[in-house]
Amino acid sequence: MTVSENGERSAALTLTSALVSGINVIRVTGLLDATTRDQFADYLAAETGEHGLDMALDLSGVTFMDSRALGLIVHHWQVSTTAGAKFALIGVEYAKTKVMWITGLAQRLPLYDTIDDAIAAFG
Repeated sequence: MTVSENGERSAALTLTSALVSGINVIRVTGLLDATTRDQFADYLAAETGEHGLDMALDLSGVTFMDSRALGLIVHHWQVSTTAGAKFALIGVEYAKTKVMWITGLAQRLPLYDTIDDAIAAFG
């Protein structure tokens, strides 16, 4: 837990999901770093187990991402694409996810502005 400026406790990472056109859309809000990596990994594993490998990660609510979180995302992307499943990253903002650009992965990962863009690309 973290403490906000007004003294209230808040979660460092919030994860929610919903099925949209048969794709499991996972909304990520908060920090994706070493302190939240295990929570993120456990959630992705549970969602994959329940809904399969078709996945879109909505990263528009991410406030910071480190290389450990990026490694986990790359792992799920590789597993999904190897299995012929659909995978997308939505709402990625450079200022909050610089590590994607520094590593060159922003040019390789399937990035979309909206879930509608990603679903249209899935065909």
